[in-house]
Amino acid sequence: MMTKTYTPIVGTLGYVMSPDKKQVLMVHRNKRKTDDHLGKYNGLGGKMEPSEDVVTCMKREIHEEAGIECLDIRLRGTINWTGFGPSGEDWLGFIFRIDTFSGTPFTSNPEGNLEWVPVDQIQSLPLWEGDRHFLPLIFDNDPRAFHGYMPYANDKPQGWSFERI
Repeated sequence: MMTKTYTPIVGTLGYVMSPDKKQVLMVHRNKRKTDDHLGKYNGLGGKMEPSEDVVTCMKREIHEEAGIECLDIRLRGTINWTGFGPSGEDWLGFIFRIDTFSGTPFTSNPEGNLEWVPVDQIQSLPLWEGDRHFLPLIFDNDPRAFHGYMPYANDKPQGWSFERI
């Protein structure tokens, strides 16, 4: 039996906290009509480049997408998303919370409008269905990182499991 080689796209996803820690900076993906994320709210981030480690990638993506510098960045977890996206790619995501930053965030970027959202209202936003499972883990007070698995099919999560260590 032939098994598929696991060759995920490696990416970062970051959630920038307001100075009072009550709001998070999110992008409302509303600019590109061909965007698979169109209409959804998401953290900031993207694909890792061959010359980067995951922290450098996260800092670069936040700077490119929001125009700010990350000062206090925390790895909150990792997620293996299999079958995600329009072509069913596998993604390995490193999820960060940025607790302190310098600069003034952009109000928009080529993906969409950047908005400060109260942390306690995130679940009411149009999100990827799967994000609702892991978002509480980013903002809770448990210092341990989570490591999750979320297989996708037809743009829908088929399951969710995680461990914290």
